Amino acid sequence: MHILAVGLNYRTAPVEIREKFSLPEQRLTEALGILKQTKSILECVIVSTCNRTEIYAVVDRMQVCGYHIRTFMENWFGIPREQFTQHLYIYEDHDAIEHLFKVTSGLDSMVIGETQILGQVRDAFLTAQQQKATGTLFNMLFKQGITLAKRAHSETSIGENAVSVSYAAVELAKRIFGHFQNKHVLIVGAGKMSELTVKYMVENGANQVTVVNRTVERAEELASRFQGKATGMDRLQETLADADIVISSTGSKQAVLTRDEVEQAMRNRKARPIFFIDIAVPRDIDPDVHHVENVFLYDIDDLEGIVESNLEQRKQEAAKIYDMIHTEILAFEQWYKTLGVTPVIRALQEKAARIHQETMESMFNKLPDLDEREKKVIRKLTKSIVNQMMHDPILNLKEMATDKNSHESIELFTKFFALEDVLESREEKLALANRQFAEKKQRATEIDKPVDEPQGEPKGEPKDERTLFTFPQTNPVLART
Repeated sequence: MHILAVGLNYRTAPVEIREKFSLPEQRLTEALGILKQTKSILECVIVSTCNRTEIYAVVDRMQVCGYHIRTFMENWFGIPREQFTQHLYIYEDHDAIEHLFKVTSGLDSMVIGETQILGQVRDAFLTAQQQKATGTLFNMLFKQGITLAKRAHSETSIGENAVSVSYAAVELAKRIFGHFQNKHVLIVGAGKMSELTVKYMVENGANQVTVVNRTVERAEELASRFQGKATGMDRLQETLADADIVISSTGSKQAVLTRDEVEQAMRNRKARPIFFIDIAVPRDIDPDVHHVENVFLYDIDDLEGIVESNLEQRKQEAAKIYDMIHTEILAFEQWYKTLGVTPVIRALQEKAARIHQETMESMFNKLPDLDEREKKVIRKLTKSIVNQMMHDPILNLKEMATDKNSHESIELFTKFFALEDVLESREEKLALANRQFAEKKQRATEIDKPVDEPQGEPKGEPKDERTLFTFPQTNPVLART
């Protein structure tokens, strides 16, 4: 098995590309359902934010799964792969794990150390888990990544200074106006980004704030916390006549402000300049608006330079988090290697339990006068002896699993304790369960084999599935068509 991370983000794709791959929360479950039925994908999680869309997958064949994932993206988003392949990146195994940990910790964000992405990844993982799209590997990996990110923010000062896309938007407005006193700030949308924007605006002196939202009650709730005003989206164009700064962040799939609407508003403003900062993906404001006289439009990509200027301190703290990430990667790799010995450990425990049970039955048959209390004491004491006898062998077996010649060591351990029969019985049950699962998955969906898919398995000696997972030290590569 292997781990893949395939995606595009603010570094590899401009906003006009990213917005085409935006996945609304209400459709995430449906997308996961289709992706997890894709051939060779065993586990999957989809993360979609304004700055990235990424697919994480546990796959059984690295050679063809990149193809299948690109096909999924092509079909789901309705975009020919020729239009997005050059923007994709693929991380494999070790690098995929490192990438995920960097993402959860905020080190891969436009704003280094921001915490919003942690909640977004957590929600994406929980959704995938609820849809049974995750299994043993991702349940461990994502929980480890989330826990790591929490530690990173609590044990370093990377998040002490408020820096986010919303903060950067406010910083841009400050550079333009210097201050916000007597400036009318119009916030379009009432979500989390808008809430943060209002907060930063008020903290920087804004005292005239209006919140516009489709749901007026939500706009009123947000505005009331900052002594602002609220109105519905149907009055947006009318409200523009009095605004100096407009910051928009809605979840709309289409523009909420067109060029014609802005031109109409400008006629009512008597040519007074107005600044638009569009931090939504997909964009809320028609890009052609910047052609209107006395209108100045900035989108989320324009904020990157501002963000960089506020991050020197965070970059210093990031170095500490990189050390934490490398430690966690090693811990995950070691944990994965111990998965190969789990069947052996369970076989040993099962054999010990069977011997203990048979011994107790024989003893009680020979000592019929024992009462229940005496039997209970004997069971407890003898079970403790068995467990203590197994403790060191099991501990040594786990350590052997991380050695270079782990396969030979595990085989020797199995022969030493004569566990072959127990393992065969367990593997027969597991094989039956796997066949039933494969048959169920095959009935659920039939996916044709792509024309350019390699035929047959890779050449070379067959590998034990329990030790197949490797972590090559490779650099990320661009996806190939």
